Amino acid sequence: MVDLQHVLQEVAEALHVKMDYLLPADGEEYTGNTVIALKPMNDNHPASSTPIGGEDTIIKAMRYSALSGGKRLRPFMTVSCASLFGVSREASLCCAAAIEFIHTYSLIHDDLPAMDDDALRRGKPSCHVVFGEAAAILAGDALLTFAFQVLADERVHADPQVRCELIRTLAAASGYRGMVGGQMMDLESENKQLSIDEIIRLQRLKTGELFAMSCEAGAVLGKAPRAMRSALRGYAHDIGLAFQITDDLLDAEGTRSEAGKAVKKDKQAGKATLVSILGIERAKEQARILANQAIGHLEVFDKKGDELRALAEFVITRRR
Repeated sequence: MVDLQHVLQEVAEALHVKMDYLLPADGEEYTGNTVIALKPMNDNHPASSTPIGGEDTIIKAMRYSALSGGKRLRPFMTVSCASLFGVSREASLCCAAAIEFIHTYSLIHDDLPAMDDDALRRGKPSCHVVFGEAAAILAGDALLTFAFQVLADERVHADPQVRCELIRTLAAASGYRGMVGGQMMDLESENKQLSIDEIIRLQRLKTGELFAMSCEAGAVLGKAPRAMRSALRGYAHDIGLAFQITDDLLDAEGTRSEAGKAVKKDKQAGKATLVSILGIERAKEQARILANQAIGHLEVFDKKGDELRALAEFVITRRR
């Protein structure tokens, strides 16, 4: 029996340490892969010891958002899938951190007034509330680009072809035919009638593609056979949709304190969701069907896949 809460917490803590190490600290910048402290070059010029502050502000905003907690499901999937193929924890955590930087950038931008206009994220004021809209946009941009810098490092994998494949798949999952495209569809869906197929495509792009990459990354790190990569993608797409349905259920039924963010937003914005079309009970049934389908993809992994099986159950029963 997998104690999923314990395993999730363990990975989340290890990830926090890894992200804290990878992210530049206040007063530091990255040159290549080496951290260099910023110091005045000439003590005879006092102005040189007083930084303009722009770089410091971005670093603080990056760290504020990236290190503010969260479920860390995507990194967990990467670490768990990588363990199926004997990948080192160091490599899988570096890769998982890159994926979480992408996810965090998307949350920063999602919360902006021009997007979902949310002042609360993970129970704390959103990045733009603390640092201003311009700094939040740039902090999101910085996390997006920093993710690929992390994946390019040899600590992720000694084989450059593996690193290139990780970069390619993450770029595709987070780009115009992935997360970004899904977000645009979501914004354009306000006060429009969408079919079930259109909603499923929207949610597959917005949430499912990054879920799929998170799982597939573990297989890429382990140079797994194509069939196993496909099985993990199938698993991830099913729980990605189940996850989104549960998110929509929490938005419809949950409270602000439970969710750690504003609720009832979909209805107020006039967004079509599977919950609004199917109703609460049928949506819950659909989430359960998807979780069971996801588990079915894991047969090839036998007992090694028990963590991922437990995650499928968690995804549809969570309250946050």
